[in-house]
Amino acid sequence: MSLDENCIDSDNAVYKTLLESTKAIPWRIDWASMRFTYIGPQIEELLGWTPASWTSVEDWAARIHTDDRESVVNFCVAQSQAGIDHEADYRALTKDGGHVWIRDVVHVVRNEAGEVEALVGFMFDISERKKTEQTLLELQRELESLSFKDGLTGVSNRRMFDSIFEAEWIDAKRNARPLSLILLDIDFFKQYNDHYGHIQGDTCLKTVASVLNTAATRSRDVFARYGGEEFVFILPETDGRSATKVAERCRNLIFKEQIPHEGSLAGQLLTISLGVGCLVPTHQDDPVAFIETVDRRLYEAKQRGRNCIVNDH
Repeated sequence: MSLDENCIDSDNAVYKTLLESTKAIPWRIDWASMRFTYIGPQIEELLGWTPASWTSVEDWAARIHTDDRESVVNFCVAQSQAGIDHEADYRALTKDGGHVWIRDVVHVVRNEAGEVEALVGFMFDISERKKTEQTLLELQRELESLSFKDGLTGVSNRRMFDSIFEAEWIDAKRNARPLSLILLDIDFFKQYNDHYGHIQGDTCLKTVASVLNTAATRSRDVFARYGGEEFVFILPETDGRSATKVAERCRNLIFKEQIPHEGSLAGQLLTISLGVGCLVPTHQDDPVAFIETVDRRLYEAKQRGRNCIVNDH
């Protein structure tokens, strides 16, 4: 053996030692046979499968989670056939039935004629990164959820109302469907706070919100705190008669709670006043004007002595 051959063998041994001492798992696939010519021994510690069990690309594909398999295999095959280096994240199945998140970084090797000769790459364990990403995603969703929730009562807040009402208005106008709105107010709530104190007033608001949140039962119906002691319902595809029934249900639910209110001029129990409106929006209608109309009906309910409903019938 010549000195040059000894140097080459020595270099190859060094490279192999370096590759097999890293956490990244090197591998090589011969393009013509679609068989593994090498895979790092680290694969067994990570996934449980021995290096000898990785014989062909079928072994690789079979060890991808079924939810990821088709999209990952199709993507990698297409990129490889086009001679494009690429990366793919997927869940690799472990021998014991679990899975590990893997990032496969693939380089396409070409011969002198420019034809694909082999694929070489590294597998990286990215499970911890995926856990962190999932945690951050859940935190983001929670923050988004909180940003649309009223901090005191836990129901949707004014921001959520504005967003959903705009969307439902557009949908009702496009499909010529009725859209109903209920605005309601706790009667003499200032007097309630003056008599029982603001801490008890907050408790009262939470109770009222919790009770009224059950009044509308469809998934698209939205109940929100509009501001202060005022609440609102958005009732898509609901006519005025049905909306009035929801309003009546609200009054009955609050009455059943039998919440004392000694400072009320409408009786000895806590009551609510409600304004109801229904509209099939057209291009001539304005959403703000519709809300103002319903608000005027709420004001009229208060003028009539409170503890009543004013609608458009």
